[in-house]
Amino acid sequence: MQRPASPPQTLFVSSRPATLLEYFRIPCQVDAELAHDGIEQVQLSAGGSALLWPAAANGRAVAAMILGADGETEVPMFAQVLPDRVAELLLAKRGDGWRRVRSITDGDNNELGSIWRCEDGSVFLPFDPDEVILNCWSEHYSAIAAGARARNLRQGLMSIYYRVRPLLPRPVQIWLRRRFARVQARSRFPRWPVETCLHDFFDLMLAILGGIAGEPVPYIAAWPDNHQWALVLTHDVELARGWAAIDPVLELERAHGMRSSWNLVPRRYAVEDARVRELVADGFEIGVHGLHHDGRDLESVATLLERLPGMHEAAGRWGAVGFRSPAMHRNWDWIPLLGFDYDSSCPDTDPFEPQAGGCCTWLPFFNEGMIELPLTLVQDHTLFVILRQNDETAWVEKAEFLRDRGGLAMIDTHPDYLVDERLLRAYGRFLGRFAEDESAWKALPRDVSAWWRRRAGSHLEWHRDGWHIVGPAADEGTVALYEGAW
Repeated sequence: MQRPASPPQTLFVSSRPATLLEYFRIPCQVDAELAHDGIEQVQLSAGGSALLWPAAANGRAVAAMILGADGETEVPMFAQVLPDRVAELLLAKRGDGWRRVRSITDGDNNELGSIWRCEDGSVFLPFDPDEVILNCWSEHYSAIAAGARARNLRQGLMSIYYRVRPLLPRPVQIWLRRRFARVQARSRFPRWPVETCLHDFFDLMLAILGGIAGEPVPYIAAWPDNHQWALVLTHDVELARGWAAIDPVLELERAHGMRSSWNLVPRRYAVEDARVRELVADGFEIGVHGLHHDGRDLESVATLLERLPGMHEAAGRWGAVGFRSPAMHRNWDWIPLLGFDYDSSCPDTDPFEPQAGGCCTWLPFFNEGMIELPLTLVQDHTLFVILRQNDETAWVEKAEFLRDRGGLAMIDTHPDYLVDERLLRAYGRFLGRFAEDESAWKALPRDVSAWWRRRAGSHLEWHRDGWHIVGPAADEGTVALYEGAW
């Protein structure tokens, strides 16, 4: 990488903190004075071309489609899109030489707006890239695509289902879930078992920044100590029979030299604190799985605040720092109220849960002060009971995909179901497939969360021989380079 003899210690300067740059820890400083004429920007610290976008689109967010970095892959996105006629007036204040280079369309291939490029290499986006990212992480795309009324209806029906579920015989519950799964499987977004839209969008943005920089874009790699991906084992214990059946699962993991996290329900069955201490001493982790496992912890803010003291009391006794909501119920605005170090209640993509959807990413991210660790492998109950699959193939294929893409492979199984020898053998074969994979960081959820915080607290600086990590991730982090350009 060729740099000036006395280069600046950062690569870009931004008019405001930009989610993409902060997320990847791309070297950037903030200078609010760069924002003017209704345009935000990220420009080279040495001056020259820039990435621009409107400070405010003042419209309605829409479901749109954009071509990815390769110019062929269609990437779904959800954001307010500035029409060309408005963008043209805005760019006129920036001088001549602008031309449309890529269209943004709706589902019927109608043009909504365009990406523009200037003769000096600058690029204008007719949308706020932060909005695109946040609408995926928060799952706000569901309200944009289906409308707030439809989303509220789904949430209402889910609440009713969990209130009447205890009254339904177990075979009836399973029958209903299987019938509903046929409808859920038709979901077009997010796709299952893999939805790549957000990472395709990341690639496009990084390629544009690479074109502006004229060199590979440096960032802090996702995983410590040169690991390519992360493999995290978790379990949710739903009933007393599940808590009584954990030993075969423990022994299976010990035999493969692996450890896992166990999410327990404080007030549904008796949890012996001595047993918890034994597990922790043996390298396992304990998390909190709601208070009663009745699907109501996140039913309302009032219910959540009423139940938090009980959950925090259990967390203090068990040394738990993580939370997973029963049945993966979640609300983006309320999750930070939990007060845990991390949450793992959101899948990357899962149409089969009562609350279908997903955050569309296979990497951790922040929701205010909380770390969100996405669940990226289909749950055992869904795989074997609802979808009636026969083996671990779906787990292995998704894990191998995530290994290739440098993602977090987090699995959630239940000792309540692993009492079935067929399921336990499948889980054992999955463990055996990756137990010797040295490219995987086999970590506990709390370790991943702690690392992500160290990474977020670090930055890159240019020293004489290249980019270096400065901060708490310096000793274990790796500087990576995005080589593509657009």
